[in-house]
Amino acid sequence: MKKLLSIILSLVLILSLSACANEAATEQPKTGTPEEPKTETPAQNESEGVFPAIAKEDIKVAVIHIGNPADGSGYTYAHDQGIVGMQKNLGLDDSQIIRKNNVNDTDPTATETAILEAIEDGANIVFGTSWGYMDTMEALAAEYPDVIFSHGSGYKGNGANFNNYFGRIYQARYLSGIAAGLKTKSNLIGYVAAMGQENSEVTGGIDAFAMGVYSVNPDAKVYVKVTNSWYSPEEETNAAKALLAEGCDVIAQHCDTPNPQLEAEKAGAFGIGYNSDMSKDAPKATITSAVWDWSAYYTSAVESVINGTWTGKNYYGGMAEGLVDISALNESVAAEGTLEAIAEATKSILDGSFNVFDGVIETNDGKTVGEEGKTLDDATITGGINWYFKTVEVK
Repeated sequence: MKKLLSIILSLVLILSLSACANEAATEQPKTGTPEEPKTETPAQNESEGVFPAIAKEDIKVAVIHIGNPADGSGYTYAHDQGIVGMQKNLGLDDSQIIRKNNVNDTDPTATETAILEAIEDGANIVFGTSWGYMDTMEALAAEYPDVIFSHGSGYKGNGANFNNYFGRIYQARYLSGIAAGLKTKSNLIGYVAAMGQENSEVTGGIDAFAMGVYSVNPDAKVYVKVTNSWYSPEEETNAAKALLAEGCDVIAQHCDTPNPQLEAEKAGAFGIGYNSDMSKDAPKATITSAVWDWSAYYTSAVESVINGTWTGKNYYGGMAEGLVDISALNESVAAEGTLEAIAEATKSILDGSFNVFDGVIETNDGKTVGEEGKTLDDATITGGINWYFKTVEVK
């Protein structure tokens, strides 16, 4: 699978290099909420930063986690693997990495305490990996202008020592939907969601997944069960069980733990993982996973601090930047033709002929969004998707 995707990407890059060079130099896509867009400009590509360079041997990097990386294969694990990759890429010592684990993102006091402890330990840059850290990081950035605060997800930034970073995970969601749509026999696919319709990050992922399902199986429905928590192992398990009881034979997820995949395997069903390759947790069930390689951002961000090119710009990467992808297809459980269907869709995403949220899209309340011949902009995708695709039902 990886070799095939690499070949496709190489061909696309060769064909499009000359035509896209001038455009790529000037394009600055927007994301965030519609009122507070963010600009995709990787800091290491700037020639001049807003902070003086810090010698590699002197830099200290802190990361604030909502969970513990050792607990599983989910969100915290994936972020920490990005930190591990960054450390390896840049040759940093273990003593230069500060981890604060199990920091509740709904508790501003706990968040502030963890960050202040990291600063006291000498952190030059602090990565906050969960949505709920945003407001506390914003306030501390104003109080500590010599420390860099980089917030995962969210939409706020000050263009100096406080930015946000996220990515086009909806691209990988769409591809994983193809795998689910081809696999289901009951035409009922479950989706364990951390948050409800009001959260564009989660809802946009559900919609992209459902659109991927629809592209190969328009008869399939996507049933959603919401846990109302970014990290709740018990609720994630219960939601998966409820969806299986509804007759779903494939379980997808936007939650922290691999528990929905484990429940699918116990029930003899199948699954689509998230954050990291969850086939290691449920090898008889997980077809593929929508995955992050956070080292793509963490490496570029820390490197920009070291070489003095940090600009405070916000970051929004995708498959082309190596930030998001799907894991290698588990061909022992994938339906016949899945590899080819995903490869075709991948090519279209990478060459820009398909952007997932293209054209007029029908919602599950009988309305439409989007316009013929256009695609939703990044600000809308990350801050304005509060609707469900027409095949989605919340249970």
